[in-house]
Amino acid sequence: MVEKTNSDYINYRVAIPEGYEDVFTHFYYAKNETSATITKKLIPSYQTILIFSFGAKPYFTSKQNPYLEVDKYLMLGPMKHIIEYSLPPNAEMLLVNFKDDAFFRFFGNATIAEDVPIVPNESVKEDSFMLLWNELNSLNNVQARVDQILKFSVPYFGNQTKIAEQIINFKDQSLNPIKSIASENNQTERNTQLNHQKHFGYSAKEYNRYLRFIKAIALIDTIAFTNSKIDWFEVVTQCGYYDQSQLINDFKHFINLSPTKYLKFQQDICNPKS
Repeated sequence: MVEKTNSDYINYRVAIPEGYEDVFTHFYYAKNETSATITKKLIPSYQTILIFSFGAKPYFTSKQNPYLEVDKYLMLGPMKHIIEYSLPPNAEMLLVNFKDDAFFRFFGNATIAEDVPIVPNESVKEDSFMLLWNELNSLNNVQARVDQILKFSVPYFGNQTKIAEQIINFKDQSLNPIKSIASENNQTERNTQLNHQKHFGYSAKEYNRYLRFIKAIALIDTIAFTNSKIDWFEVVTQCGYYDQSQLINDFKHFINLSPTKYLKFQQDICNPKS
């Protein structure tokens, strides 16, 4: 579906075709044909993103990088905190969202940093990305660009390791995944933790914190939509927080807003004043 915030700004998601679901979550396209710079926010997703830029240069800002311009392509991630991006007039970009350990499978033992540009190792040459950008730039159709990226990616992806597969498929919330997987593979918990960080770019502990935060976001969004009065004790209890102060700390950590300010923001969106 195409979303238009005004007559000359277009942004929408492109679904992932069958066969690529364990590699990408989605593609995101945005184009600004207005005369003003348009600024948006990316909520933390714990995914690594690859950005292709066409036309005027978009730029990203975060606590770590107050100004990061995208010339032709740029890799960011994993996305652990909110990031703001701006599209100046005539800017156009296509974002590729990797899933789980797909970034590691693509780049091998590349260093995974936090919200900063990532330089791929020798498994994917910089010239290959420039070649891909040139191919994408010659295409005017978004779907054709997506198809070209999918075609380009196929030879580079390695097989998923046994440990990574076990981490992704671990569903028993009553058990500690690191401890259970370590025992199953006759490894130390420390070694399993290092494998998690290596393949995913984040620890199991910080990802569980993120999942708890996302659960709270979903609950608050539901309440905002119904315009009901929120019971913060219910949010704390349902989402697994010790107390309300821990809930507040998570919101400030991920999106730099308190839960009440986020709720007001959502209510203003869901129930705009006439």
